[in-house]
Amino acid sequence: MGADKTTSWSYAEAFAVEDELAYRARERSLALRIPPVTPGTAAALTVLAASARPATVVEVGTGAGVSGLALLRGLPATSVLTTIDTDIRALRAARDTFREAGVPTSRTRTIPGRASLVMPRLSAGAYDLVFLDADSEGTLGYAEEAVRLLRPGGMLVVNDALHQDKVAQPANREENTRTMRAVHRLFRDDERFSTALLTTGSGLLLAVRR
Repeated sequence: MGADKTTSWSYAEAFAVEDELAYRARERSLALRIPPVTPGTAAALTVLAASARPATVVEVGTGAGVSGLALLRGLPATSVLTTIDTDIRALRAARDTFREAGVPTSRTRTIPGRASLVMPRLSAGAYDLVFLDADSEGTLGYAEEAVRLLRPGGMLVVNDALHQDKVAQPANREENTRTMRAVHRLFRDDERFSTALLTTGSGLLLAVRR
């Protein structure tokens, strides 16, 4: 097996085909200086949502709606996406994205505020999928809260799980990198979860509650 996976990673990212709606959402993200999920990650979110068919989804880190749009495209028509962000401008841009996609307003809840304050107010065991794509320093706390929110069979998806390829470097002791390693251990060592780590985008951690 070759040591350099860069070419294969680039090929996999380019394999995902995005339409004009996704492009416009990415333009909104760039205008707000919010890095969106990669095309490969967006495609993975759509496939995960389509296969798991969750009825209730929580997203932490709305951005301009790139990842939310990807999730909604895979969700059943009756599913509801609750998305949380501190940036009012981002939430407004995400609403524009969802509206352009023809998503009924009844299928989305955009909640302004810090996830550390909003998530504890959500009902325990009431969600089928939780997607985390917010500030790295808060990810461990959000992940712990996700354990409370997920019902049996529910899935957690953590973006940037390899933290820009720093997690795999043992000498890297940056605080945010150590936080992501702690998130890995939290689910890998918890017998209630089946866990996998994918190299898609900047890394996706998947954990399904048994």
